[in-house]
Amino acid sequence: MNNLNERKFVGRLIYAVLTERKTVREAISLFPDSKDKNIECAYHALVHYEADEDLRYKDFEYREEQNDYLEFMAETLVSGKDLPQNIIADYEEYYHGTAKLWKKGFKGFMKEFLRFVNI
Repeated sequence: MNNLNERKFVGRLIYAVLTERKTVREAISLFPDSKDKNIECAYHALVHYEADEDLRYKDFEYREEQNDYLEFMAETLVSGKDLPQNIIADYEEYYHGTAKLWKKGFKGFMKEFLRFVNI
């Protein structure tokens, strides 16, 4: 899959999360293993979306702002365009790739679980 097709695919995954056709966990498990900063940014934006679930439940304005933000990301990626540099920079410290497969066993599970909750 090339970068353009990967971006379109990821944009559709974000739309699926926003329309509740997929959970965040389902969506991020389908992310391509890509070094495209746009895809890595979208991956981490979804992880943050999931981590903010309690805040989103309590604060309607925050929820709407975050939904609009993800919708913008999805729209940009589906069109095959680059995300704005400031958005990519906001998540750059978290970039360690996407779609990491869990190693078998408890140790592998704990390593990936801790990586997921600390993002």
